[in-house]
Amino acid sequence: MMNRFEGPGSREARIRYLDGDFQVTSPGAFVRCAVTGESIPLDELKYWSVERQEPYVSAIISFNRALEMHPEWRSRR
Repeated sequence: MMNRFEGPGSREARIRYLDGDFQVTSPGAFVRCAVTGESIPLDELKYWSVERQEPYVSAIISFNRALEMHPEWRSRR
């Protein structure tokens, strides 16, 4: 039984993350979440950081990564 990332178009894509869009720089079927390592099919990719050029599997993981990179956002004055 093959999983969804095996076979001919099963490579990991290379992506340039832009504001509101992304550009495939090396073809592939998926990218890996920068935090969890989970595979994200390109047609399901919704969350990324332009600043860090990283993809995320979910909104909460994206949010937590942003807080990790900017701890000062935790304290509101």
